[in-house]
Amino acid sequence: MAIVSKQLKKTDIEKRLTIPSKSLKYFPSLAGKHVVTFKARDDSGRPWKFQIYTRKAKRYLKPVLTKGWREFVCTKELTIGDKVEFDKEEKEQGEAVMYRVRVVRAVKIFGYVLDHKSS
Repeated sequence: MAIVSKQLKKTDIEKRLTIPSKSLKYFPSLAGKHVVTFKARDDSGRPWKFQIYTRKAKRYLKPVLTKGWREFVCTKELTIGDKVEFDKEEKEQGEAVMYRVRVVRAVKIFGYVLDHKSS
């Protein structure tokens, strides 16, 4: 089950990935901080290092993926309409939590998104 699943928009491609605040509970604890780093592997097994940043004010956190995100976007050649999904892998006792990141390509005909295809 995806803990974050988002169809990408222009800002997600060009700057940062915004994620729902409710998804923060699945990522490493911020524990009073407003920045936390985590690693995720893609479908080929390549590790990616991402950073979640939230506003310092606790009222509305507005979490975003910052560091590592643009490199991922450029390397994967993501475009508007593609979907990205993060999953939290089950861990064995004593192992560090690992995440997976998956790209689901938009199927486009004449500029319209029809469906998504895993890549």
